[in-house]
Amino acid sequence: MRSASVTRTTKETDIAVTVALDGAGTYGVSTGIGFFDHMLEQLSRHSLIDLTVRAKGDLHIDQHHTVEDVGIALGLALKKAMGDRKGISRYADVHLPMDETLTRCAVDVSGRPFLVFKIPFSRDKIGDFDTELFEEFFRAFAFNAGLTLHVETLYGVNNHHMIESAFKATARALRSALAVDPRQAGSIPSTKGALGD
Repeated sequence: MRSASVTRTTKETDIAVTVALDGAGTYGVSTGIGFFDHMLEQLSRHSLIDLTVRAKGDLHIDQHHTVEDVGIALGLALKKAMGDRKGISRYADVHLPMDETLTRCAVDVSGRPFLVFKIPFSRDKIGDFDTELFEEFFRAFAFNAGLTLHVETLYGVNNHHMIESAFKATARALRSALAVDPRQAGSIPSTKGALGD
């Protein structure tokens, strides 16, 4: 089973993350930020990646450090769990609807990190959560996992729907991209013979 654990402790946060790529989408998430927990649960459930996140951060200052550092730790855990990436499908894309909203996600598990993030939020906050922190999370996650990740809401009105569809679309794209293709189970899906080098 492709799995990994990462702990990361700084003066701002103390984080422990465990992932199992071939799981059933079970999760235990506690960051101290309710809406963020809900989004991480969506990521786990719809990717079928088992996920445990325990984070304590300087929330008396704001949510930024906790959100970004969870993205870092989750990305590192994903990268570690993937190992040499032999046999993975590598590429995937999905269009995911949520009521009036449609979000597109495309991923290349390339080892070359990049993020394109286009969500036209019309509010600064969802509840007490700063919407600008979602891009910080996705950037930290993509860059530390070694993903080329494009996330774009094509249309929508409700900001909650926009971001939830983004997490679900990312989850479904990861589910497909990380799946082992039996036709190339022993090889790396690159003409270079390596991903991320």
